[in-house]
Amino acid sequence: MRRPAVLLALALAAPLAACASADEGPPTLMWYINPDSGGQARIASECSEESGGAYRLEVTLLPRDAPSQREQLVRRLAAGDTSIDLMSIDPPFVPEFANADFLAEVPDDVADAVTQDVAEGAVAAATFDDELVVVPFWANTQLLWYRKSVAEAAGLDMTQPVTWDQVIQAAADQDVTVAVQGTRAESLTVWVNALVESAGGHVLENPEEEDPRAVVPSLDSDAGRTAAQIIADLTAAGVGGPQLSNATEDINASMFESDDAGFMVNWPFVWQRGKAGVEGGSLDQATLDDYGWAMYPQAVEGEQARPPIGGVTLGVSAFGEHQDLAFEAAQCIVQPEKQAAYYISDGNPPGSLAAFDDPEVQEEFPMADLIRESLQHAAPRPQTPFYNEVSSSIQRTWHPPRSVSPDSGPGRADTLVMDVLQGRALL
Repeated sequence: MRRPAVLLALALAAPLAACASADEGPPTLMWYINPDSGGQARIASECSEESGGAYRLEVTLLPRDAPSQREQLVRRLAAGDTSIDLMSIDPPFVPEFANADFLAEVPDDVADAVTQDVAEGAVAAATFDDELVVVPFWANTQLLWYRKSVAEAAGLDMTQPVTWDQVIQAAADQDVTVAVQGTRAESLTVWVNALVESAGGHVLENPEEEDPRAVVPSLDSDAGRTAAQIIADLTAAGVGGPQLSNATEDINASMFESDDAGFMVNWPFVWQRGKAGVEGGSLDQATLDDYGWAMYPQAVEGEQARPPIGGVTLGVSAFGEHQDLAFEAAQCIVQPEKQAAYYISDGNPPGSLAAFDDPEVQEEFPMADLIRESLQHAAPRPQTPFYNEVSSSIQRTWHPPRSVSPDSGPGRADTLVMDVLQGRALL
């Protein structure tokens, strides 16, 4: 039995959800979902029909941002709420839920079925302590977006891997920007982790440790210093843009639409945003035609980049009254054809590799094959039950980006992580 670690305090004053309907008919399964454009509700309806009357799957919305989603689910689960059957969980929070015994154990046959032909990054994000603890659903990753005209003028061959050093130098030479997420938020941790992983290291040496006092941070390493040097070089070159310390994914997408845009690391929503801008008249077609995409930059020349992994996993509640049916529903939800349709309607890339072969997916998303390849190399953020503390420590010590130095930033981060986890400091 794993300890619930720091979660129990969140159970205070947590009201139980309303009991399941006592109406006659098939059991109603409640799926707590992240907000989207309606695709998950459509899938729920389809799976209900396809179940042949075994269950009725309904959805209820979680808050828009991932931390608030986590908080609501944790409060309900810590209180033993039996109304939750399925829940959409952001990958970084999966270990926390597993460690607290909030998740029903995934049966072996289900684990085998839902990991067949699924991206390695998506499976890794659904795994804790060498066990699949949630079902991989849709996945996400960041690409290196670039302006074709800028790359050509800089002499970069974007059909080959490029490094952060090359991107920064090209931007400086062409007097354009490199848009990155430098704000003090989860997106900064995403960037730092991708840099460290791409340099061959990890944020934590033993992320699956259940005793917070035994967790060993490992940013103060060659990989951590390489990551810090890249950030220092980017800020020294002045290519991060005037809003670097406050830059979010949306701000970066806006930057990339401007005349001084050059490069950007960001999620694939950039493409849908650009197309919508052209349709709405706020972006010229010529600008969208200048968009290019490539694999995430290498931190070390010749070494495979490890892009970020995002998306959503499906957890079956340990307190639900219909766990077998919930796993049946989860297998229905993640069918490749449903993931492909969800990608087309809502823009969320599939974890299923086969779903990328859908002809409509290929037509709608010309970078689909690159996203699939990127998901195979993507590295999850530290898979620790104490992720919130680790991420907040990184955000505090690696912000603002202009203050980051390979001589001090990694060491400060390790010290704060250890102090917080051992009870010597508060965030």
